[in-house]
Parts: sequence; C-alpha cells; structure tokens
Amino acid sequence: MGDTVSGLLTLGVLIAMLAAVGLPLGAWLATTLTDTAHWRVERIVHRLVRVDADAEQSWKSYAVSVIAFSLTGIALLFALITSQGRLPLSQGTDGMFWHTALNTAMSFVTNTNWQSYAGEVGVGPLVQTVGLAVQNFVSAAVGIAVVGALMRAIARSSAQTIGNFWVDVTRVVVRVLLPGAFLGAAVLMVGGVIQNLRSPMTVSGLDGAEQVIRGGLVASQEAIKQLGTNGGGYFNANSAHPFENPTAFTNLVQIFLMLLIPFALTRTFGIVVGDRRQGWALTAFACTLWLGSVALTTWAELSAASGPAGSMEGKEVRFGLWSSTLFAASTTGTSTGAVNSLHESYSPLGGGVVLGNMLLGEVSPGGVGSGLYGILVIAILSVFVAGLMVGRTPEYLGKTIGRREITFAALYSLVMPVLVLGFTGASLAMAGPRETMTASGPHGLTEVLYAYASAANNNGSAFAGLGADNPWYNLTLAVCMLLGRFLPMLLVLRLAGLLVEQRKRPDTAGTMPTHTPLFVGLLIGIALILAGLTFFPALALGPLAEALA
Repeated sequence: MGDTVSGLLTLGVLIAMLAAVGLPLGAWLATTLTDTAHWRVERIVHRLVRVDADAEQSWKSYAVSVIAFSLTGIALLFALITSQGRLPLSQGTDGMFWHTALNTAMSFVTNTNWQSYAGEVGVGPLVQTVGLAVQNFVSAAVGIAVVGALMRAIARSSAQTIGNFWVDVTRVVVRVLLPGAFLGAAVLMVGGVIQNLRSPMTVSGLDGAEQVIRGGLVASQEAIKQLGTNGGGYFNANSAHPFENPTAFTNLVQIFLMLLIPFALTRTFGIVVGDRRQGWALTAFACTLWLGSVALTTWAELSAASGPAGSMEGKEVRFGLWSSTLFAASTTGTSTGAVNSLHESYSPLGGGVVLGNMLLGEVSPGGVGSGLYGILVIAILSVFVAGLMVGRTPEYLGKTIGRREITFAALYSLVMPVLVLGFTGASLAMAGPRETMTASGPHGLTEVLYAYASAANNNGSAFAGLGADNPWYNLTLAVCMLLGRFLPMLLVLRLAGLLVEQRKRPDTAGTMPTHTPLFVGLLIGIALILAGLTFFPALALGPLAEALA
C-alpha cells in the first residue's frame, strides 16, 4: 500500500511539474520558432557559417540542408571515434571497430543513441563531450526545426517558404537547449550526479578484487540526454548507474526532463496556428496514451509476482517498482531510450507494453519534434478517414487534405513498419544473426523485434539480451536508424511544402472540429488501429505468446 501511495504521489508531482514549466516553455518555443529578430550570438553564428538569416527556404532547400548537416555530422563523429586512441583525454580507450563506430555515429546524429559499446570504456571524455554531447544538442534541434517548419506551413496561406533551417537550429540550441541543459545539470549535480575529469581509479573491494572507478562530465551530458530525448548513457548501466542517477529525486528530475519538451511542443503548435484549442487536443491525445502505458506497465509488473512490491528483478531498489515502470513507459514513449531498469527482466506483458510504445510510432508524446510531427500525420490521416465516412472533403485547420497530402502521410506511416518487420524477419531467417541471440522462442523474437523497433523509431533502448555488437546488427541497425530518421523527415517536409502553398479556407458549418474530445478519441483510435493491424501478428508470436505460456 505504501509503495502504491508513493508511486501515485510521484506521478502527481511529475504532472504538476510538467504543467508548471511546460506551459511557459511551450509559449517560449513558439516565440523561438516565429521570432523575426536575431540575438547577437545568433548573428555571429550565422556569419561564421555564411547564412543569410533573413532569407527563407522552400521545402526542397530546407530538406537539403537537413540532410547535408546530418551527413556531415555522421562523417565528423565517425572520424573522431575511430581516432580517439590518438587524441587527448582518451584515458586508454582505443578506437572502436569500424562497424561499431559507424553504428555509434549514425546513432547519435539520428537522435537514437543506441549503444553497441560499453559507455564508460567504449569512449573517453573527449569523445563523450566534443562528439556525443554536441550531437545530443544538434540532433534534438534538428527535430524541433523540422516540426517548426511543418507548423509554419499549416499556419501560413498561399506561401512558398517554410523557414530557414540554419536559423531554426541555431535558435533552438541557443534559446532552449543550452539554458535548459545548464539548469538541468545544476539540479542533477545538487542531487549527487558527478561532474569531474578525474582519471580512472583502481580500488579493492571487500573480497579483495580490484575494480576500476571512472569519473566524467556526467551531469552535463545527463541533462541534455534527457532534455533532448537522446538517451545514451555515460556509463553502460545508463540511468541505473548511481553516478548518473543516484536517488529517487534525480530519477524524478530525469523523467521530467525527457517529457518536458515533447509535451510543451503541443502547446507551441496551438500558439503557432492561432488556435490554442488545437494544442490542448494534441496534448490530450499524447497524455492519454502515456498515462495508459504507465498504468498498463505498472499493473503488469505488480501482477508478475506475489507480494505488494511485484516483480523487482532487474529493477533498482533505490527507485522501486513504480518509479521504474514510470521511467520505462516515459523513455519508450518519448523516444529517449534511457533506462533505469532492465527491460529484459520485465514480465512478458510489461515488456510488451514498452515495446508497444515504440510500435505506435513514438507519439506518446514522442521525441523532441519528431513526436509532434508524428502526431500531426495521424491527425491528417484521421481527418481523411472522417471525411470519407461523412462524404465531405477532408480539411485540417483550413488546409485541404487531398490525394497528394494523404499519399505522403500514408508513406510516412509505412516507413517504420517496413524497416522493423523487414529486418526482424531477415535476422530470424539467417543462421548467423540467430547465433548471437541469447534466448529462443517467443522471448528471442521479442529481443530482435525490440532492437529494430528501437532503431527505426530512433529510441535507442535495448532489451539487453541480444548480442548486437557484430557487423550484421551494427550495420542493419544503423540503416534502420538512418532511414527511420530521415525518410519520415523528408516526407514531412514535402507535406509541409504542399500545405504551405494552399490558401487557408475559412471554417463553415460543414467543417469538422479538430479540437473536441470526439476528435481526440478518433486520433487515439486511428493510432491504435494502425499499430494493431501492422504489428499484432508479431506481438502475438512474441510477448503475448510468452505471457500465455
């Protein structure tokens, strides 16, 4: 009973914190994405990269900028990782295998942060800060920039441009992510998260065995890893490590940070399009899915074993079951991928729920930027379906959803399932990849399905039972991360190009309202039906079969 009361109080405090900070942050994000003035530091950056900050881009030019910027980041990070053994502050860390380095570079640039290496021994402090932490900032900024372009496209009428990518990224980093990460790091340091550059120390345990204790600039990276829904841990144990997440207080702060921007962006949308009710509707959609996931995961783990504590295997006693399942539902619902407990050790139903969060398309509420544009694609599909049912031309916020618009929205919804199911099937069909599996039967299927769902949705968490640091998994997961990130972005930007050209049509008596509880229910239904029709057979053979067994 005491654990239940504590868990409900933690959830209540978390929601209150999100409301108190998320509302003004949503308004500030709207200002950031629509402001016509430039800060002095922003003008300096624009001059350095030779960008005309007052010129806007078409969707094609915007898309080219996104891809060029990201591919350059992959190349530079790959070079840094492979040469780290010859650089300062390597602390004895050698370069990775080329396929592990390529996987890592693509992982951090795509905001996935899948880690095939052991965090504290795979990369040294220089790569952690100059390479990985920098990508934590800019990859998050790219996601917010793209959804900002889509919001402007919906809000504008008969235009040709959707903004300036370079201005958007610079503003998001300078005005939102840097201040937010600074404050988050300060709070985490107060809570006991370490922040130092000490050399590794060798200590003797009670049994006489020697152990290497590593330090690092952990608090600063921990803050942006959660705030930017990145998720890569400084240490291999991620947020279960006491240096990264020492107390129940820091655990709550980390959950708050990973949920903050995704929920704030729904308010931003309402402000940018000039109808705040639209933002509240999208908030209700995402919040319903998130709370449902938290409830189902917690119920599954409480029911997995007798006693009030439920199943504590793989969970930190510092946090308990409720804070572990709250973290798991939030990290898989926001495409963060950080973990404070071992998802491999969850009950079949509990593990199935956190897997299902990703298979929904990361819309509960999803990653920074990517979550909101995923929700908006579902909204476009929903108004199209509703228009078909009542025999009216579908519209969303004054923009007609015709053949071209629905084509790109449908293609968006197909990218992730094709990647996940295609590579899962190939891995199970080939003898080599099967040999690296530590489990067989339904649990083994869930391990592989989880890995590719995590990669294609740019989540980055792992079921942990799969031996994935080999050429097959490193390269195929890298392909999933790359295509799962940039194909949807390109489709979203093309959709933005179509919408921005349209003249906004005024509401009429026949216009379907998209801010009502009925429409929120339709959004939830469409999201669940799409995921169910696509993935139910795989889930039936994996977590559901294991639970029934």
